[in-house]
Amino acid sequence: MCCLSLTLAHPALAEDDDDDAAPPAGLLAGPNKSDLPEVILSVGEPLGGPWALKSGRYYEVKITADGSGEIGLSGADFFRAIWVDEVVIKGLEIRPMGLHSVEFDRAGTMEIGFVAVKPGRYSLAIPGSTGAEQRLEITID
Repeated sequence: MCCLSLTLAHPALAEDDDDDAAPPAGLLAGPNKSDLPEVILSVGEPLGGPWALKSGRYYEVKITADGSGEIGLSGADFFRAIWVDEVVIKGLEIRPMGLHSVEFDRAGTMEIGFVAVKPGRYSLAIPGSTGAEQRLEITID
């Protein structure tokens, strides 16, 4: 009983590695990252695509609006099928729990980093548009 009380009275000290320079591992590791083609948002112009993604891979995409009008992208099903790591706007990193859509009120660029998770067929589209070119088809294998 005496030994137990002495052990509990002195907390164990963890080794302090201070190795902040260690590279990311796993899903965030460099070899697992891929850049997707930039998506240009412009009134009446095609979005591009299609994307063929692999579940478990990390992707980065730049989305740029040219300022030709207030324009956005919606795709709740797609955003629920991915894990959003970060959204970067003018150097400001946002780490959301998830997204439903994005919108630009004027010209600008955002970068979204994400991991594809749930296999399936999805799309991102300009809200209110009906043309096939205003839609970006996405497949996650």
